[in-house]
Amino acid sequence: MAADKDKDKEKACAGYQHGPPWVFKGSALYQLHLVKASTARAFVPRDLRLVEAFGYTLGGMFLARYHDSPAGEFDELVVIAGIVWNPPTSCAWAARVLVNSIEACRHGRKEVGLPSHVATFSKNEAASLVDKPLVKPNSFLNMLGIGSTISKQGSGCEIEISETKGSSSRHLCNISLPLNGSHKNHKWMGPAIRMSLPSFSGRTEDHPDLLKYSCQVECRVRPVKPARIWSPRTAEPQEKSDGKINSSGSNVVADLDAQSQSISVLLSRPIFALEFSSLRMHVDAPKIVVPHCKKKKVGYSST
Repeated sequence: MAADKDKDKEKACAGYQHGPPWVFKGSALYQLHLVKASTARAFVPRDLRLVEAFGYTLGGMFLARYHDSPAGEFDELVVIAGIVWNPPTSCAWAARVLVNSIEACRHGRKEVGLPSHVATFSKNEAASLVDKPLVKPNSFLNMLGIGSTISKQGSGCEIEISETKGSSSRHLCNISLPLNGSHKNHKWMGPAIRMSLPSFSGRTEDHPDLLKYSCQVECRVRPVKPARIWSPRTAEPQEKSDGKINSSGSNVVADLDAQSQSISVLLSRPIFALEFSSLRMHVDAPKIVVPHCKKKKVGYSST
């Protein structure tokens, strides 16, 4: 067993050492939520502008299972805080990235500038999910004409995600995935598409600069019922009173606070969800970009 683990580790290291673009194959759920701007700002650097309307931004999650990648098989949950605007483009900003692969976590932190953490993904079949608590209704959705009720779901898969650090473990959330899709014929996999998912990253201890990278996605896509997410911990995260910022310009958020804020993002109101099957994702190496506010300073500086 130990020899097999060593071989897997060597294979993962060799996979990432091949260099970008890194290729990931598997399936995923891409789910968009309305996230409170005040919640998203806890993760976004102060010199970047959050794209918002009526006090909300567009965040959500990207839940993936890769059967082939530079790190071998692993699960990933990307908590998307919101959309950040840095002219001439806007990109997603990850609040937290959870993976059950030490090598994938290391690569995310060291090479891509992501807030990656190691976690466990425990899967169980759930016969009935109707008794699970729903997120609170949102009056903002009524303005958009979106109802506040969620229809009952039948049997499905339940995933319990716990963040691990050394020998300790802290439960993050549970995610219920219905097995029956929204389409009448659940065998319908949707059309084959190609698209680009750009993201900002960086502003971490490993990468203090602002980075931008892109995921080139090829997959079959179809709309599905949003996954239901809940967490037994309902305590509000503690806000920092000193208003300090670190040397990279990001808000100082304690790790437990950041975890609690991430849960708030996940518990926000889902808008819609897309299932990616036959997924093939090429991830390019990140590039350093200059924040727009610094561009202005450079433009108006006198010599």
